[in-house]
Amino acid sequence: MKNYPLLGVRVSTPTLELRGATDELLDQLADLVRAGKTHAEPAPYDDPMSFYETDPDLRVAKWLRAIWRRRGTVEPGAWRLNFVVMVDGLPVGEQTVSGADFSTLGTVTTFSWLSVDQRGRGLGREMRSAILHLAFEGLGAKEAGSDAFVDNHGSNAISRGLGYQPNGSDWATRQGEPALLNRWRLTRQDWEQHRRDDIQLHNIEACRAALPL
Repeated sequence: MKNYPLLGVRVSTPTLELRGATDELLDQLADLVRAGKTHAEPAPYDDPMSFYETDPDLRVAKWLRAIWRRRGTVEPGAWRLNFVVMVDGLPVGEQTVSGADFSTLGTVTTFSWLSVDQRGRGLGREMRSAILHLAFEGLGAKEAGSDAFVDNHGSNAISRGLGYQPNGSDWATRQGEPALLNRWRLTRQDWEQHRRDDIQLHNIEACRAALPL
C-alpha cells in the first residue's frame, strides 16, 4: 500500500512473512476468526477480547473494529503495527508490535495468535523472532516485553527460548475470572545474543519516517 507506509512494511524469514494488515489481508484472515481457529485451551487472552464472542459474525466485526481503532492511532504516546502472518501465500495468524512513549522509553510489547491447525510447527517462535527483528533492528527498540498466563506454556516457552528474562507477575481477568500472568523482558543486549541473519526487512525506511520514534 504505497500511500500509507505503515501498511507497506514487511518482514520475511525462510518460513513465513509478516505483511502489513491491509483490509484485503484482514478480509482473508477473517475466515479463521469466524471459524474460531483463534482459540486455545486454556484460553490465552485477557479481557476484553473479541475472540470470546460466541456469534461468529459479531466476533469478526468486533475484531476488525478493534484493529481499525488501533491502526488509526499513531501518536508519540501510543502506536501499534498489525501484521498478517503468511505461510506459503496463505494467512495463518496475526502478529502485532506496540510502542508507548517509545521516543522516551524505547520499549515495545508484542501480541500474536496462530490458527489452531498451524500450531506445533515452530511458527509461533518464528513469528516472534520476526517481530523482534523489526523492533530492534528496524525501529531501534531498547527493550521488548511480553506476558502470558502461567498456563500458556507455549508462549512462555517461546519467551524463555528467545532470551527473555522473568519480569514479575500480575493478575488479569480471563472470561471474567482472575488469572495470573507471567511478565517477560528482553533487553537489546539479550536479543543481540539470539539475533539472526536470515530475517529481512522491507520498506522499513518509509515505516520509520511515518512513526513517532
